[in-house]
Amino acid sequence: MLNAKISPSMMCANLLEIKKDLEELKQAKVEYLHIDIMDGVFVPNITLSNDIAKNFRKVSDIPFDYHLMIVEPTKKIDWFELKENDMLSFHVEAEENIEEGLKKIKEYKAKAGLAISPNTPVSSVYPYLELLDFCVVMCVHPGFAGQKMIPETLEKIKELREYLDSNGYQHIMIEVDGNVSFENSTKMRNKGADIFVGGTSSVFNQKGIVECVKDFRESIQKGESNE
Repeated sequence: MLNAKISPSMMCANLLEIKKDLEELKQAKVEYLHIDIMDGVFVPNITLSNDIAKNFRKVSDIPFDYHLMIVEPTKKIDWFELKENDMLSFHVEAEENIEEGLKKIKEYKAKAGLAISPNTPVSSVYPYLELLDFCVVMCVHPGFAGQKMIPETLEKIKELREYLDSNGYQHIMIEVDGNVSFENSTKMRNKGADIFVGGTSSVFNQKGIVECVKDFRESIQKGESNE
Protein backbone atom coordinates (compact mmCIF):
# COMPACT_ATOMS: atom_id res chain seq x y z
CA MET A 1 0.00 0.00 0.00
CA LEU A 2 1.34 3.42 -1.01
CA ASN A 3 1.58 6.30 1.45
CA ALA A 4 -1.71 8.16 1.83
CA LYS A 5 -1.85 11.79 0.71
CA ILE A 6 -4.41 14.55 1.22
CA SER A 7 -5.47 16.95 -1.53
CA PRO A 8 -7.95 19.55 -0.20
CA SER A 9 -10.55 20.71 -2.70
CA MET A 10 -9.96 24.43 -3.14
CA MET A 11 -13.45 25.00 -4.53
CA CYS A 12 -14.56 24.43 -0.92
CA ALA A 13 -12.11 26.92 0.60
CA ASN A 14 -13.13 30.40 1.73
CA LEU A 15 -12.00 32.55 -1.18
CA LEU A 16 -12.57 35.70 0.90
CA GLU A 17 -9.89 34.47 3.31
CA ILE A 18 -7.85 32.35 0.95
CA LYS A 19 -4.44 33.43 2.25
CA LYS A 20 -5.43 32.34 5.77
CA ASP A 21 -6.76 29.01 4.48
CA LEU A 22 -3.60 28.36 2.47
CA GLU A 23 -1.41 29.12 5.47
CA GLU A 24 -3.42 26.67 7.59
CA LEU A 25 -3.21 24.00 4.89
CA LYS A 26 0.56 24.38 4.86
CA GLN A 27 0.62 24.16 8.65
CA ALA A 28 -1.42 20.95 8.38
CA LYS A 29 1.18 19.60 5.90
CA VAL A 30 -1.23 18.59 3.17
CA GLU A 31 0.51 17.11 0.15
CA TYR A 32 -1.47 18.79 -2.64
CA LEU A 33 -4.06 21.46 -3.41
CA HIS A 34 -6.88 20.07 -5.55
CA ILE A 35 -7.84 22.56 -8.26
CA ASP A 36 -11.12 21.76 -10.01
CA ILE A 37 -11.39 23.35 -13.45
CA MET A 38 -14.90 23.18 -14.97
CA ASP A 39 -16.08 24.72 -18.22
CA GLY A 40 -19.87 24.51 -18.04
CA VAL A 41 -19.78 22.17 -21.05
CA PHE A 42 -18.35 18.83 -19.94
CA VAL A 43 -20.06 19.40 -16.59
CA PRO A 44 -22.98 21.81 -15.92
CA ASN A 45 -20.99 24.09 -13.65
CA ILE A 46 -18.12 26.59 -13.69
CA THR A 47 -15.71 26.81 -10.75
CA LEU A 48 -12.06 27.77 -10.45
CA SER A 49 -9.99 29.10 -13.34
CA ASN A 50 -6.33 28.97 -14.21
CA ASP A 51 -6.04 32.66 -13.25
CA ILE A 52 -7.36 31.96 -9.75
CA ALA A 53 -4.96 29.04 -9.44
CA LYS A 54 -2.03 31.27 -10.42
CA ASN A 55 -2.98 33.60 -7.57
CA PHE A 56 -2.94 30.65 -5.16
CA ARG A 57 0.61 30.00 -6.31
CA LYS A 58 1.68 33.50 -5.25
CA VAL A 59 1.04 32.69 -1.60
CA SER A 60 1.58 28.91 -1.45
CA ASP A 61 4.28 26.47 -2.50
CA ILE A 62 2.13 23.36 -2.03
CA PRO A 63 2.02 21.35 -5.31
CA PHE A 64 -1.17 21.62 -7.33
CA ASP A 65 -3.45 18.73 -8.23
CA TYR A 66 -5.37 19.96 -11.28
CA HIS A 67 -8.57 18.12 -12.18
CA LEU A 68 -9.80 19.21 -15.61
CA MET A 69 -13.52 18.69 -16.13
CA ILE A 70 -13.50 20.33 -19.55
CA VAL A 71 -13.90 19.36 -23.19
CA GLU A 72 -10.78 18.84 -25.33
CA PRO A 73 -8.42 19.10 -22.35
CA THR A 74 -5.29 18.26 -24.36
CA LYS A 75 -5.62 21.53 -26.29
CA LYS A 76 -5.75 23.47 -23.01
CA ILE A 77 -3.00 21.90 -20.88
CA ASP A 78 -0.61 24.68 -21.88
CA TRP A 79 -2.97 27.23 -20.32
CA PHE A 80 -1.98 26.07 -16.87
CA GLU A 81 1.15 26.97 -14.95
CA LEU A 82 2.26 23.38 -14.51
CA LYS A 83 5.37 22.84 -12.42
CA GLU A 84 7.45 19.82 -11.50
CA ASN A 85 5.68 17.73 -8.82
CA ASP A 86 2.27 19.13 -9.76
CA MET A 87 -0.41 16.67 -10.86
CA LEU A 88 -2.91 17.03 -13.67
CA SER A 89 -5.75 14.72 -14.64
CA PHE A 90 -8.43 14.92 -17.29
CA HIS A 91 -11.43 12.73 -18.04
CA VAL A 92 -11.26 9.81 -20.44
CA GLU A 93 -14.82 10.70 -21.46
CA ALA A 94 -13.75 14.18 -22.61
CA GLU A 95 -10.76 13.45 -24.83
CA GLU A 96 -10.07 11.47 -28.01
CA ASN A 97 -6.30 12.13 -28.00
CA ILE A 98 -5.62 10.71 -24.56
CA GLU A 99 -2.06 9.58 -25.21
CA GLU A 100 -1.11 12.99 -26.59
CA GLY A 101 -2.53 14.69 -23.52
CA LEU A 102 -0.67 12.49 -21.06
CA LYS A 103 2.61 13.03 -22.90
CA LYS A 104 2.08 16.78 -22.86
CA ILE A 105 1.64 16.73 -19.05
CA LYS A 106 4.90 14.83 -18.70
CA GLU A 107 6.73 17.45 -20.76
CA TYR A 108 6.29 19.70 -17.72
CA LYS A 109 7.67 16.94 -15.44
CA ALA A 110 4.29 16.86 -13.74
CA LYS A 111 2.38 13.71 -12.78
CA ALA A 112 -0.13 12.58 -15.40
CA GLY A 113 -3.53 11.18 -14.51
CA LEU A 114 -6.85 10.07 -15.95
CA ALA A 115 -10.21 10.51 -14.25
CA ILE A 116 -13.25 8.29 -14.66
CA SER A 117 -16.84 9.17 -13.85
CA PRO A 118 -19.02 6.75 -11.83
CA ASN A 119 -20.57 5.15 -14.94
CA THR A 120 -17.23 4.66 -16.72
CA PRO A 121 -15.52 1.25 -16.33
CA VAL A 122 -12.04 1.18 -14.80
CA SER A 123 -10.85 -0.76 -17.85
CA SER A 124 -11.01 2.48 -19.85
CA VAL A 125 -7.65 3.53 -18.35
CA TYR A 126 -5.86 0.22 -18.95
CA PRO A 127 -4.48 1.09 -22.43
CA TYR A 128 -2.65 4.10 -20.96
CA LEU A 129 -1.05 2.66 -17.82
CA GLU A 130 2.50 3.07 -19.16
CA LEU A 131 1.96 6.83 -19.19
CA LEU A 132 0.03 7.17 -15.94
CA ASP A 133 1.18 8.24 -12.49
CA PHE A 134 -2.31 8.21 -10.98
CA CYS A 135 -5.98 7.58 -11.70
CA VAL A 136 -8.93 9.50 -10.27
CA VAL A 137 -12.00 7.48 -9.35
CA MET A 138 -14.96 9.84 -9.08
CA CYS A 139 -17.24 8.69 -6.28
CA VAL A 140 -19.97 11.18 -7.25
CA HIS A 141 -21.01 12.57 -10.61
CA PRO A 142 -18.55 15.33 -11.55
CA GLY A 143 -19.62 18.94 -11.37
CA PHE A 144 -20.91 19.76 -7.89
CA ALA A 145 -19.78 19.53 -4.27
CA GLY A 146 -22.10 18.23 -1.56
CA GLN A 147 -23.25 15.00 -3.24
CA LYS A 148 -23.45 11.63 -1.50
CA MET A 149 -20.95 8.94 -2.39
CA ILE A 150 -22.22 6.35 -4.86
CA PRO A 151 -21.63 3.08 -2.94
CA GLU A 152 -20.73 1.05 -6.04
CA THR A 153 -17.64 3.21 -6.58
CA LEU A 154 -15.96 1.52 -3.61
CA GLU A 155 -15.78 -1.68 -5.63
CA LYS A 156 -14.34 0.26 -8.57
CA ILE A 157 -11.47 1.38 -6.33
CA LYS A 158 -10.87 -2.22 -5.30
CA GLU A 159 -11.07 -3.49 -8.88
CA LEU A 160 -8.58 -0.92 -10.13
CA ARG A 161 -6.15 -1.44 -7.25
CA GLU A 162 -6.17 -5.21 -7.75
CA TYR A 163 -5.58 -4.85 -11.49
CA LEU A 164 -2.71 -2.41 -11.01
CA ASP A 165 -1.02 -4.54 -8.37
CA SER A 166 -1.42 -7.73 -10.38
CA ASN A 167 0.04 -6.29 -13.57
CA GLY A 168 3.18 -4.51 -12.38
CA TYR A 169 1.67 -1.04 -11.84
CA GLN A 170 1.84 -0.90 -8.06
CA HIS A 171 3.35 2.58 -8.30
CA ILE A 172 0.24 4.12 -9.88
CA MET A 173 -1.74 6.01 -7.26
CA ILE A 174 -5.52 5.97 -6.97
CA GLU A 175 -7.11 9.29 -6.12
CA VAL A 176 -10.67 9.43 -4.82
CA ASP A 177 -12.88 12.47 -5.31
CA GLY A 178 -16.43 13.05 -4.13
CA ASN A 179 -17.90 12.91 -0.60
CA VAL A 180 -14.56 11.79 0.83
CA SER A 181 -15.80 12.18 4.39
CA PHE A 182 -14.12 10.93 7.54
CA GLU A 183 -16.23 7.77 7.43
CA ASN A 184 -15.93 7.20 3.70
CA SER A 185 -12.17 7.79 3.63
CA THR A 186 -11.70 4.78 5.91
CA LYS A 187 -13.64 2.60 3.47
CA MET A 188 -11.82 4.05 0.46
CA ARG A 189 -8.39 3.43 1.98
CA ASN A 190 -9.41 -0.11 2.78
CA LYS A 191 -10.26 -0.64 -0.91
CA GLY A 192 -6.88 0.71 -2.04
CA ALA A 193 -7.14 4.50 -2.44
CA ASP A 194 -3.98 6.59 -1.97
CA ILE A 195 -4.89 10.26 -2.51
CA PHE A 196 -7.93 11.74 -0.81
CA VAL A 197 -9.68 14.87 -2.06
CA GLY A 198 -11.14 16.49 1.05
CA GLY A 199 -13.95 19.01 0.84
CA THR A 200 -16.81 20.15 3.03
CA SER A 201 -17.28 16.68 4.55
CA SER A 202 -13.72 16.55 5.90
CA VAL A 203 -11.10 19.31 5.52
CA PHE A 204 -13.31 22.39 5.36
CA ASN A 205 -15.80 22.59 8.19
CA GLN A 206 -16.36 24.55 11.39
CA LYS A 207 -13.77 22.67 13.42
CA GLY A 208 -10.88 24.37 11.65
CA ILE A 209 -8.54 23.23 8.90
CA VAL A 210 -5.56 22.03 10.96
CA GLU A 211 -7.68 19.97 13.33
CA CYS A 212 -9.81 18.61 10.48
CA VAL A 213 -6.76 17.47 8.50
CA LYS A 214 -5.43 15.72 11.61
CA ASP A 215 -8.76 13.89 12.07
CA PHE A 216 -8.89 13.14 8.34
CA ARG A 217 -5.49 11.43 8.42
CA GLU A 218 -6.58 9.37 11.39
CA SER A 219 -9.73 8.28 9.55
CA ILE A 220 -7.69 7.29 6.50
CA GLN A 221 -5.27 5.29 8.66
CA LYS A 222 -8.16 3.29 10.09
CA GLY A 223 -8.63 1.86 6.61
CA GLU A 224 -5.08 0.49 6.76
CA SER A 225 -5.66 -1.31 10.07
CA ASN A 226 -8.87 -2.83 8.70
CA GLU A 227 -7.17 -4.52 5.74
